Amino acid sequence: MRLLILFISALLLSSCKLEQEVPKDKFFEPQNENFTYSGRIQPSSEGTKLIASASSVKADVFGDTVTVFLKSDGAEHHYVAVELNDEYKGRFRITKDSLKFALPKKDSANTLAIYKETEASNGLLIFNGIRAEKIEKTSEEKRAKIEFIGDSITCGMGADTSEIDCEEGEWYDQHSAYMAYGPRVARMLDVDFEVNCVSGMGMYRNWNDEDQPVMPQVYPYLHLNGEKGKRAEIKKEDVPDIVSIALGTNDFSRGDGKKERLPFKEESFKENYTGFIKALYEVYPDTQIALISSPMTGEKEGQELIRILNDIKNEFPDRSIAVFEFEKMNASGCTGHPALEDHELMAEKLLPFYQNLLNKNTHE
Repeated sequence: MRLLILFISALLLSSCKLEQEVPKDKFFEPQNENFTYSGRIQPSSEGTKLIASASSVKADVFGDTVTVFLKSDGAEHHYVAVELNDEYKGRFRITKDSLKFALPKKDSANTLAIYKETEASNGLLIFNGIRAEKIEKTSEEKRAKIEFIGDSITCGMGADTSEIDCEEGEWYDQHSAYMAYGPRVARMLDVDFEVNCVSGMGMYRNWNDEDQPVMPQVYPYLHLNGEKGKRAEIKKEDVPDIVSIALGTNDFSRGDGKKERLPFKEESFKENYTGFIKALYEVYPDTQIALISSPMTGEKEGQELIRILNDIKNEFPDRSIAVFEFEKMNASGCTGHPALEDHELMAEKLLPFYQNLLNKNTHE
């Protein structure tokens, strides 16, 4: 009997010691200082709201697994791209769900990053925190940054048909901001990036309307929705080295062919474009601005657009403005938009252009 009691006692002690040795996962709230956010976000009592395309949250995580708590702020679903140790792990649909990932077994941390795939006009994606053994802030040296401003092409609309075919599901089910040309070329260059885009939006008129808010009107506001709400705040550490503007496709568009569409007004386009650039320089006085043409316009419209972009560049002789011309592309994504492989090709063509601008910025 005494031996049995000693055996049970030893077993209980061993069990207690084992429990003490097994790390317990903890919950880390979204306001934890170890999270690094990028892009347009908004802290709130519900969690941190990811607003614009490719807005993200990143941290170094420890343990065997990590659970990410995300939810859609409304009835619509969203998608996120997951990156682990700089490796793309896939695209996941989010409604009210959490995501749980197994982590590679290693003594050091695993760097986890979550990117919003949908755009600001699709509503908010709320990050509620993660559960892991431990988290730390990702240690990164200060890097150059490119901000990409544009329309549906920049948003990655219609790009990813791997799960839902074109003309099926919702209009944003093929959105892939993470795989769009901007974030792609930024990763090639090993620089930070921010994406501020709205599908259908133009510089003086939109895809199918003549009187709705356009990019110069919505850009100053956090949610890019035309409402006179909270303004976007620019922090010194977030000032981009390059601001890349890719607008004009929708200004030249004939719309849906049903609604009356006025002829393209060059003067209105130029006036809004130059005014937008002036406004950007007020916020970013030392940035380089890149004006990007469109691979989706017709041949005649494309020639007209590149001529106008060069005219606009010449309006700023004392500023560092560069113009890039895309060749006409037979895009294979939904509704004539670039597919994933098209975005890869666009990024490859843009790579030396941005590299040259970054080198120029370094030497100045």
